[in-house]
Amino acid sequence: MTYRTDHATDLDSTRIGDTVSVAGWVSRRRDHGGVAFIDVRDASGIVQVVADPASIPVVEDLRMEYCVSITGAVRERPEGTVNEELATGEIEIHADEVVVLSPSKTLPFMLDDRTEIEERTRLRYRYLDLRRPRMAENLRARSRVTATIRRTLDGMGFLEVETPTLIRSTPEGARDMLVPSRLRQGDFYALPQSPQLFKQLLMIGGVERYFQIARCYRDEDFRSDRQLEFTQLDLEGSFWTQAEVLDTVETVLKTAATEIRGGEMTEPFLRVTWQEAMDRFGSDKPDIRFGMEIVVLDDVFADTEFGVFSGALTSGGTVRGINAGPRELSRAQADVLVERAKELGAKGLVWMQVTDDGSLRSSVAKFLSYDEKTGLVSRLEAEPGHVLLIAADRWQTVSAVLGGLRLDLGRPQGHDDLAFLWVTDFPMFEVEDDGSRTFSHHPFTSPALIEDMVADPDTALSQAYDAVLNGVELGSGSIRIHDPAVQRQVFEVLGIDAETAERRFGWFLDALDYGTPPHGGFAFGIDRLAMVLQGEESIRDVIPFPKTQTGVDPMTEAPAEVDDTQLTELGIRLRPEVIAARAEDTETGEVSRGDV
Repeated sequence: MTYRTDHATDLDSTRIGDTVSVAGWVSRRRDHGGVAFIDVRDASGIVQVVADPASIPVVEDLRMEYCVSITGAVRERPEGTVNEELATGEIEIHADEVVVLSPSKTLPFMLDDRTEIEERTRLRYRYLDLRRPRMAENLRARSRVTATIRRTLDGMGFLEVETPTLIRSTPEGARDMLVPSRLRQGDFYALPQSPQLFKQLLMIGGVERYFQIARCYRDEDFRSDRQLEFTQLDLEGSFWTQAEVLDTVETVLKTAATEIRGGEMTEPFLRVTWQEAMDRFGSDKPDIRFGMEIVVLDDVFADTEFGVFSGALTSGGTVRGINAGPRELSRAQADVLVERAKELGAKGLVWMQVTDDGSLRSSVAKFLSYDEKTGLVSRLEAEPGHVLLIAADRWQTVSAVLGGLRLDLGRPQGHDDLAFLWVTDFPMFEVEDDGSRTFSHHPFTSPALIEDMVADPDTALSQAYDAVLNGVELGSGSIRIHDPAVQRQVFEVLGIDAETAERRFGWFLDALDYGTPPHGGFAFGIDRLAMVLQGEESIRDVIPFPKTQTGVDPMTEAPAEVDDTQLTELGIRLRPEVIAARAEDTETGEVSRGDV
């Protein structure tokens, strides 16, 4: 038996008169005047089949999502019945034979894009969810993105190389996903957060141009743009400057965006420094599709007698504001903005609205001089009806508060427009709450100037850069350290002593001693890129089988218990309190979060 000679969308008016076989699922069935009209859906699309139940009795048994194979002649649709919305809308198949390959139970939800379905239910029946037009198109788009990336990089002379997925645990910024070793009980592999050190070893090995569509794992909290396991484009090049890395990645991103969105992207990506991004947008992954930029007001209020502003300035802080544009602002709405500012870290928020006569409506206005009020209106380019929001504190706090309010009030819904940019010149290190230092990107990032790092690590800049699209961080990269002495200096600044560095990274430090070329690279999330290009709000809608925000797979019920025999083989024993917690979870129906 031949299940199929053609896919649905292979058929058009040029095939009229041909006898064909199609195979797929019954998307819809309608009966009119003793004739059945069946929409058959396959991976390419939908084609309409006309069948006579009297001559083909099995047609009477067809239900939604039955898997079928149908043979018949392609005919032109009667006048007035052409469906312009379908690629196959000018033709239909008149069935001679209908074979049910597999029946279907009653569906847990309708497989169309008009029906809103609770996400957990969708994930429980993900294999059905993937048949929905939107999800099917997302998977096709994601496949086209990866195919385009491979084609582009192959044409640029890159070599695709796979790196190990069972590695030694190394610090990459998030918690490692650990895998216990059966043969060496008590020892653990880690699943890679990225192929970072191995791609650097490939540069030492003379590969020069490497890329990989890499599966990576990070044990971090979930958000709409994060998963425990994800896929990224990982690339690295020898004898590269930062400009050459950015140009290469920009070409790849433009080609992928063009493949999905059409048109041609010719404008270079905007490039801003990390400091400029924080000052103008209050974020290191700014959405630049709208204005509402943060404006420095220190000079406007340099001599102010308003205690909130003067206190911030005299203590080394700053006063900054945004023009939120024309909008209604009742006292209740203003209170909501103040509470939101406090959630973002502010002690408070000053709000003002420009009235029709140009004055300022605000409980604070009476504390400001005429020059301060006119200077504020001028600096924020305010007009009647505009709402002005002002924060005063340390610059980091002010940036976070106004940056968050900016997104709340101005960010466009969806991703109709695309706004790429590069953020460069990140700080080399960050200071934790306990005063210790950590790296901004990873500990193998090269400082911009070694002498600056040695003299004042807390203000030193790195040769690191991020790609951002519509306020979504696509990925990060950097020029790497190729001098083992510099690498040891970075470890020292991070508080990693020589003995610890040798124990954890001796194998890598040893490799750096063998003529390591200057090199740099980048990695961006394919899931995140596909999400934005498809106009989705969550990467779960472009990943075939994602986890929920609690890290659970509702379909397979992973993570799950394993047999005691397996634990014994691995040399692992659950602590008594974990066993007790799991028993309690079983009684309540909750998923255990216990530690091993």
